[in-house]
Amino acid sequence: MKRTIYWVLAVMLFTACKSMPVTESNSHKAVNPIIWADVPDMSIVRVDDTYYMASTTMHMSPGLPIMKSKDLVNWELVSYAYNVLVDNDKMGLNNGERAYGNGSWAPSLRHHNGVFYASTFSATSGKTHIFKTTDIENGTWEEISFRPSIHDHSLFFDDDGKVYLIAGVGRITMVELEEDLSGVKAGTEKLLIENASAPAGDNIMLPAEGSQMFKVHGKYYLFNITWVRGGMRKVIIHRADQITGPYEGKLALRDRGIAQGGIIDTPEGNWFAYMFRDFGSVGRIPYLMPMKWQDGWPVLGVDGVVPDTLDIAVKNINAAGIVASDDFEREQGDNSLPLAWQWNHNPVNEYWSLQERSGYLRLKTSRVDADVLQARNTLTQRTFGPESAASTVVEVSNMKDGDFAGMIALQRRYGLVGVSRDGNSSSIIMVTNESEEPREVVRIELNQDKVYLKIACDFNNRADKAYFYYSLDGEVWTEIGESLQMAYTLPHFMGYRFGLFNYATKSAGGYVDFGYFDISDNTVE
Repeated sequence: MKRTIYWVLAVMLFTACKSMPVTESNSHKAVNPIIWADVPDMSIVRVDDTYYMASTTMHMSPGLPIMKSKDLVNWELVSYAYNVLVDNDKMGLNNGERAYGNGSWAPSLRHHNGVFYASTFSATSGKTHIFKTTDIENGTWEEISFRPSIHDHSLFFDDDGKVYLIAGVGRITMVELEEDLSGVKAGTEKLLIENASAPAGDNIMLPAEGSQMFKVHGKYYLFNITWVRGGMRKVIIHRADQITGPYEGKLALRDRGIAQGGIIDTPEGNWFAYMFRDFGSVGRIPYLMPMKWQDGWPVLGVDGVVPDTLDIAVKNINAAGIVASDDFEREQGDNSLPLAWQWNHNPVNEYWSLQERSGYLRLKTSRVDADVLQARNTLTQRTFGPESAASTVVEVSNMKDGDFAGMIALQRRYGLVGVSRDGNSSSIIMVTNESEEPREVVRIELNQDKVYLKIACDFNNRADKAYFYYSLDGEVWTEIGESLQMAYTLPHFMGYRFGLFNYATKSAGGYVDFGYFDISDNTVE
C-alpha cells in the first residue's frame, strides 16, 4: 500500500537546538546556525517588513533560489531566478561533460526603484547574468547577460543613478554598467583597493574575495573574506566617503571561520550581519549575528564572537522551509514540482513525468551512461543537520537489462542504494564511492516488483555518516552494505543531497515509478 507521510513543521522547531542544551533562558529564542543546511553565499535585502535572500546552488536546475523571511531566522523558498542558466554540454551532462562545482556562483540580490535584481556569474556560460522582476515571489524574471564573467561581484545602485559591479580577488576593482545593465561601460574600470587582504596580515592563503557593497549613513562599506595560512576565514571591512575611495580597512571578525556575507537592518532600526560557515559534508551553513555601529564602523557579533543564541524571540524551523516531502499526487495536467526539488544539472523534460501514472514520479532512461554522476534527470533535495533521512518506494517492473535506479547521497564521494536489473533478474545493491572508484558492497536478490529505500544522515558533531536501508514492506527496515563517510569535496563544492535516479548501462527505454518521497529530521523511524 502506498504510504504518504506529510511534512509537519512542528517536528522541526527544535532541530537546530539538538546540539546544545535547551534552558529556560534560551528555549524561546532563535539559535545558530539559523539553517543547518547548505545555503552559502547569502545576499539579503529588506522591503518594508519582509526579507529576501538569494544563495548559490551551482550546477542545480532551477537555480539562484530566492527565500523569504519575516524574522531573519526562518526562511522559505519562494522562487528561482532561472530554470536553465545555459543549455550547453556541461550543464546538460552531454558528451562526457559535467558542471559539478560550476554553474552559477555567489549571487547579489538588490531592490531598486521597485525592481528586484539578482545577479550572478558563471564559468560554465562565460558570462555575468542579471535577472530582474517586479514580483519576486510570483513574477517572471527577465534575464540580461554579457561577457565577461565577473567573479564574486557585488551589484550596487548608487544614489546618483549609476550602477556598478565591485569585484576582485585580493585586488578589488569596480566597473560601471550601461544604464540598461546590458554590459560594462568601456573605460570605466577603476582600482578601489590594491590589497584588500592587508588588514589580515601578510600570511594569506586566499586573498580577499566575496565582495558585498553597502551604503549606510552616507559612507560606503565593502565586505570581503580572506583566509590566512594555518588559520581560518576572516571578515575584512573597508570604508570610504566616496565610492571611488580612498578606502581604509580593518579586520572585523575572526570566529570559527564564519565569514562572507553582509549586513541588514530591521524596520525597528536594529542591525544584523549574516555570514556562512563551512561545516563538513552538510555544506556551508548560514549564521546570523547582532551588529552595532561604533565610530562609524560595523561591529560584528558580541565581543568578537558569533553567539549561539540570538536575542530574537522565535523558534527555528531549521530547513523546513527549503525541503519538502512529496506524495507525487497531482491534478490532471499538473507536472510541477515543489520548489524544494532541483535537478542535478539541466533536466530532459520528456523523460520524466508526474502525469503518465497518477501519484507517481516516472523517470525514464534516455541514453546509456557509465555511472550515476553522468546520469541525467537525477532529482535532488538538500540533506540537513543535525540529522536527516529520506525514504521512497520504487516500482521496477519496467526496467530493462542493465538499468539501475534508486536513491543516492549525492556528492563526489557518494553512496547509494537501489535496484539493478541483470537480464530477467533484479537485485538490491549498495554502492559506495568513498574512494576514487565506485565499489559494490553488497547485492541481494529481489523477487518482487517494488522495494522501499532509505538513506539516513548523521551530522552531529561532524560525524558525517550516511546509512543505507531497504524494506520489502515499508514497515521493517534492514540496513544494507556499510556506512558512508561523507566528505565535502571541491569538485562538487556543495553539501550532500538526497537524490532519486534512474539510468541505463546497456540500452535506453526502461523506466521506474517512485511512489513518494518522505523527508524527516530523525534518522530512526
